[in-house]
Amino acid sequence: MDGAALCRRHLAFGWSALLCFVLFGLLLEALHGFKVDWYLGRAFETRRLLWRLAHAHGTLLAVLNLLFAFSATRLAAAKLLRASICFRAAAVLLPLGFFGGGVAVEGGDPHPLIALVPLGALFLVGGVFLLVRAALDGPREAGIAQS
Repeated sequence: MDGAALCRRHLAFGWSALLCFVLFGLLLEALHGFKVDWYLGRAFETRRLLWRLAHAHGTLLAVLNLLFAFSATRLAAAKLLRASICFRAAAVLLPLGFFGGGVAVEGGDPHPLIALVPLGALFLVGGVFLLVRAALDGPREAGIAQS
């Protein structure tokens, strides 16, 4: 896969994810605005926290995928394929883990889907590491001057 295709893939993924998490944020605001008890009630503090974390992490990771698209045009695409997979996996697993953890809270304990959060975090760390390595290896084309 060349840099342009990788860029398009992450632009589409990043903007789509950003749309989803902006809409999710609006839903959370509506639940708050309409004072929905199963969201705002004291017994559901864990749900509210986890869903806000899902929104925040999802939005951040969507933007990171957009930044990755910019990087894909500047660095060797062959060195970015694994990082691409890691960034997309992190953008799915981290928010899904937080959201799933808040779906069925029992006595303040999150649902077992919260276990996806550390897995997503590992993918994120791996993606950043691979991107740093690719950046240190130099620019995509010989015509781009190194600093």
